Amino acid sequence: MKAKTMNNIMTGIFYGIAFIIVALLVFLIGEIIIKGWGFWDPSFLFGKPSNLAAGGGIGPQLFNSFYLLFITLIISTPLGIGAGIYLAEYAKQGRFLNFVRLCIETMASLPSIVVGLFGLLVFVTFSGWGYTLFGGALVITILNLPGLTRVCENAITSISSEVKQASLALGATRWQTIIKVVLPAALQQIITGIILAAGRIFGEAAALIYTAGLTTPILNSAAPIDSPMNPFNLFRPAESLAVHIWKLNSEGIVPDAKLIATKSAAVLIIMVLLFNIISRILGNLLDRHLTGTKRTKRKKNKENAVM
Repeated sequence: MKAKTMNNIMTGIFYGIAFIIVALLVFLIGEIIIKGWGFWDPSFLFGKPSNLAAGGGIGPQLFNSFYLLFITLIISTPLGIGAGIYLAEYAKQGRFLNFVRLCIETMASLPSIVVGLFGLLVFVTFSGWGYTLFGGALVITILNLPGLTRVCENAITSISSEVKQASLALGATRWQTIIKVVLPAALQQIITGIILAAGRIFGEAAALIYTAGLTTPILNSAAPIDSPMNPFNLFRPAESLAVHIWKLNSEGIVPDAKLIATKSAAVLIIMVLLFNIISRILGNLLDRHLTGTKRTKRKKNKENAVM
């Protein structure tokens, strides 16, 4: 009886903690959206800063954020998955592996402003590129790579060894087993790591201030690809939405800076939520396709119908 009572008490405590966390998240999101009400105005979302009397729209910053997300994920996702495969499947236990894991843990604990200063030294000054979107993508990759690597490693090691041995017993090579069996089974956890990395890309400001810059040229899709005015030029300054919010709150020289900052914050939080939801939906569809879950359910339903 005592054990059952204690179990009920602890269950209630854990439910209470979960409720507090969810309530706090809902409160923060609601507060940001309420204060930034009206953020859906197309002239604000897609307009240029010079288009509005109240400081302008966030069109260039919004485009820069998505473009930065795309470039950073292209760089960091293969590196993170590849590093996770190496650590989980190929690296031998020993001093070298312990040293690699120590380096990963150290990189994961570095403050973003320190990584930003490193990016300023290497990707801005030493390389001679100046403030560029590509430099910002590289510095965000440095920030995200340790966490993404650990998530991928844990996802791969969590797959049952019996599944791997069965694939090898059927004649598949080690690489075929990793590609055809292990990665599809670990896809859900890998997607979780990618979503966490994407959230940091959207919300990072300190590192991008020193690498991507605080300004955005007037963008023109008709400009040459190597022109700073071309939106797809990787070697142009690119102020992200998070940096734009920081600049508005710190400088305050734009008319109605506080209003624009709160609306921009609402747009940023909606972007993160939509990206998480869409990524989850696509991840579930891809997981069903790769693992054959949907086909298995249909087969079971047919068998039950026959019986």
